[in-house]
Amino acid sequence: MSTAAPTTPTTPAAVPAAFQAGEATQDRISWVRLSSVYLPLDTPISDAKVLTGRQKPMTEIAFLFAEIGTEGGHEGIGFSYSKRAGGPGQFAHAREVAPNLIGEDPSDIAKIWTKLVWAGASVGRSGLSTQAIAAIDVALWDLKAKRAGLPLAKLLGAHRDSVRCYNTSGGFLHTPVEQVLENATASLERGIGGIKIKVGHPDNAVDLSRVQAVREHIGDAVPLMVDANQQWDRPTAQRVGRALERFNLVWIEEPLDAYDAQGHAALAASLDTSIATGEMLTSVAEHWELIRHSAADIIQPDAPRIGGITPFLKLAALADHQHLQLAPHFAMEIHLHLAAAYPHEPWVEHFEWLEPLFNEHLEIRDGRMWVSSRPGLGFTLSEQAHAWTRESVEFGSRA
Repeated sequence: MSTAAPTTPTTPAAVPAAFQAGEATQDRISWVRLSSVYLPLDTPISDAKVLTGRQKPMTEIAFLFAEIGTEGGHEGIGFSYSKRAGGPGQFAHAREVAPNLIGEDPSDIAKIWTKLVWAGASVGRSGLSTQAIAAIDVALWDLKAKRAGLPLAKLLGAHRDSVRCYNTSGGFLHTPVEQVLENATASLERGIGGIKIKVGHPDNAVDLSRVQAVREHIGDAVPLMVDANQQWDRPTAQRVGRALERFNLVWIEEPLDAYDAQGHAALAASLDTSIATGEMLTSVAEHWELIRHSAADIIQPDAPRIGGITPFLKLAALADHQHLQLAPHFAMEIHLHLAAAYPHEPWVEHFEWLEPLFNEHLEIRDGRMWVSSRPGLGFTLSEQAHAWTRESVEFGSRA
C-alpha cells in the first residue's frame, strides 16, 4: 500500500476564479482515498468475443474505488471498473488528478468534473481518463445524497421506487445450455423479471438452438433478451435478426460493432425486435451519434464508462428527448438509482458478481429491483473488498 503526502488545500488565489469555491460554500473536500481492488471470478467468462478469438476468457475485474471526505465529516464512495486491461491505468490517472479535489466544495459536482477532465485533457476527454474520473464523480453524488439524508434516486427525483430487472450472468456462451436453463430457473425463482443470454457463436445454428431452448424452458410470458457482443457483420445481423423474430425477444443487443451507428439504424428500421446498444461507448458524444442516427430503440449507457453520473444525466436527457428506452449496462449498485429517475420505464441488469464487495445487498422481488431507504447509493465496502485491495493512496486529512 502506498500513501501520498497530504496535499495542502488549494487557496483561492492559486486557481482561476471559475474554479474557486464561492461565498455560498458550506463545506470543503479535505480527504480522498483511491483503492485498486481486483474481484476474482469463480469461473472464466466467455462471450462471443472469446469464441471468435478477439479476447481471452475473463478471470477478474479491476475496480477503482474513490472515497471522499469533507471538513464537515461527510463522506461518499464511488467506483469505476475495467474488464481485462485498463485497471492500473485508471488508478494511475485518478491518482494524478485527485489532488485537485482538495479544498473544493463537494456540492459543485459538475464544476469539479470539468476541472478534473481538463487536468488530464491531453490524454483525451473520454475513455480511460474519464473512467478514472467516474469513480470520483459517483462518490461526490453519493456524498451529496447522504448529506441530504436521501437515497440517490430520491435526490435526483425518482419516477419509481423499483425497476424491472433481468439477469445476464447465467447465460454466457461458455455455459452449457442445460446449465443456462437451470440458471434461468434460479434467477426467476429469486424474483428477477427477465433473462438475457449471449449469442454470437461462430455457428449461427448454435445461437438459434440455444435461444429456442431457453424460450421453451421459461415460456412465452417471461421477457427474454439476447446479446451478440458486436460479433456480427451487417448481413449476418440481418439474417439472424430475422430468424430471431419468432422468439418474441425484448431486444437484440450489440448485433454490430459499437461504433456502427448507420448499421444499427438500418437494423432498427428493418426488424420488429428492438435494437439495444451503447454499453461500450465512453462519452456522451459517442452516444449522441447513436441517438441522432436513430440507431437504437433502447440505449444502454454505463455510468462508470462514460465518466460518471454527471455525464450520464446529460445523456439521459438526450435519450428522454428522443423517447428512447433505457437499460444501463452492469453496475446495478449505481444504475438502479439512475434508472429509477428516468421518465420512461427502464430495465436494470442483474449481475451477482459484485455482491462480495459490499456489506449490503439489493432487494429483488416481483421481477423488479427495489431502491432501498439507505441514503446515497446505499452500500459500504466489505472486509473482502479490503482484502482484495492491491494498492491505495490518500490525499489530505480525514475529518
